[in-house]
Amino acid sequence: MKVILNKDLATLGEEGDVKEVAKGYARNFLFPRGIALPYTPRMIKLIEGRKAEIETRKEQKRLDARGIKEKLDTFELSITMPAGANGKLYGAVTSQTITDELAKNGFQIERKRIEIPGSGIKNVGKYKATIRLYENQSAEITITIIAQEIKTETSPAKPAPRRGRKTESSSQEVNAETNTEAASETTGQTS
Repeated sequence: MKVILNKDLATLGEEGDVKEVAKGYARNFLFPRGIALPYTPRMIKLIEGRKAEIETRKEQKRLDARGIKEKLDTFELSITMPAGANGKLYGAVTSQTITDELAKNGFQIERKRIEIPGSGIKNVGKYKATIRLYENQSAEITITIIAQEIKTETSPAKPAPRRGRKTESSSQEVNAETNTEAASETTGQTS
């Protein structure tokens, strides 16, 4: 089934593109969310009327992507993470971690657009990550992972309190005293 995209969709295309999709995908996902319109003569005229507006938006996105690319290519991101003595991180640096750190530095980038080699960064060091921008533009950033010092307080070792045993032994002593008194009373009565 042919559809005309009404919005950009990363997996399918950009606004104004004509795409062939499955009927169920169009009926159940694209049409209800307003992402696509049916490919009919009326809709074709509607999109043709908005063609100049669509091209203006695409050009603006291209310019924005170039500006972000220039900033990101010179940008080096440093992330401090808790790590062991051998340099292995206690967690992993994922695309979400990088997105959060970039947001702190003024870059609004979706985590889906960040490509990290492997499933994540798991050791201290320098790494490269690719950020897909608009169309075929992408930027490569350098990420430096720094080990966070983990402060361990050393306190003198104290013996563990012996709570359970005192209770048991004191109850045994009470029982023993009671038994002794009872035994002396019984021997005193029989004599």
